[in-house]
Amino acid sequence: MTGGSIRARLALALLFAGVATASGCRAAVVTVYSADGLRDGRPNWFGAMFAAFERRTGISVQYVEAGSGVIVNRVLAERAAPQADVLVTIPPFMQVAADAGVLRPLILAPADSAALGVPHAPALWYTFAENYSAWIYDAAALSAPPASYAALLAPAFRDRLQYSTPGQAGDGTAVLLQAFEVYGSERAGLAYLRRLQANNLGPSASTGRLAALVDKGEIWVANGDVQMSYSQQREYPNLRLFFPAGPDGRRLAMRLPYQIALIRGAPHERAALELIAFLLSRPAQAQLYDLARAFPARRDVPPTTPAARALEHVMDGVQIWQPDWRRVAQALAHDVALWNHATSR
Repeated sequence: MTGGSIRARLALALLFAGVATASGCRAAVVTVYSADGLRDGRPNWFGAMFAAFERRTGISVQYVEAGSGVIVNRVLAERAAPQADVLVTIPPFMQVAADAGVLRPLILAPADSAALGVPHAPALWYTFAENYSAWIYDAAALSAPPASYAALLAPAFRDRLQYSTPGQAGDGTAVLLQAFEVYGSERAGLAYLRRLQANNLGPSASTGRLAALVDKGEIWVANGDVQMSYSQQREYPNLRLFFPAGPDGRRLAMRLPYQIALIRGAPHERAALELIAFLLSRPAQAQLYDLARAFPARRDVPPTTPAARALEHVMDGVQIWQPDWRRVAQALAHDVALWNHATSR
């Protein structure tokens, strides 16, 4: 084990035990590159946690947000001279970053490892919030959501539907993978998306930007995810979530957890370790339900608040599934190329 790995292990162990780190990281600025979603709505979890972290430590947070794939591509482009310290994204893009060698191993203290349900061993990232794919619709324009994926093909949705771009946005990549699952094969899923393209308004590198278009009625249907879209309802009153049924009648949602990692060569590694520890701590995780409309990764945070119960209600009757993320990461460029070919006009 390298000296850097030992220092990382000791730093996180101390932090999760509640022991302050050396004062050398004080007055530092931690830069977080993040997929969109956790700073949506007012109040929001990232905003509240970053402010609390700065009050507690004196360390400020510089936040940079983009689509899941876009933000990872930025980390890859900067690998020779990293500009960020912490990466937050969703699968398969965290796996892409790991395979590219731009992440630094971390280890949790035993109690926190158990609470998060991960082995007490170095890992390149940790899940800190559970989330699931979804769709959104404009309740002012539609009296009810489209009941099925087949219903989204109706001519009435021409240029009134938009989904974010696979390979650039995490939720857009989820649309591609979900089509494979719903229709039973890659070939059948691509055939469906080829037909859906007749209604698709156009590309979007970020899923979060689609919510405002739906709320204003510029489009009626878009893709989203449970955490982000449910948070956005506080700002966009016409927004509603739905889960269309597949040919077999099942309503599926793909697991899309938010994951956090330390970037290799981070300019402010010790301060970054402290922020990661803070965001994974029980007090911070306990606020995910109310502030982020997300499910905490820690097992010791019970769903007792009204927001927690409302989230569970959103998922009633929806079946959760998860692909093999390693395979998805390895095949991502190929699958996106197939999607581009299938949907090109």
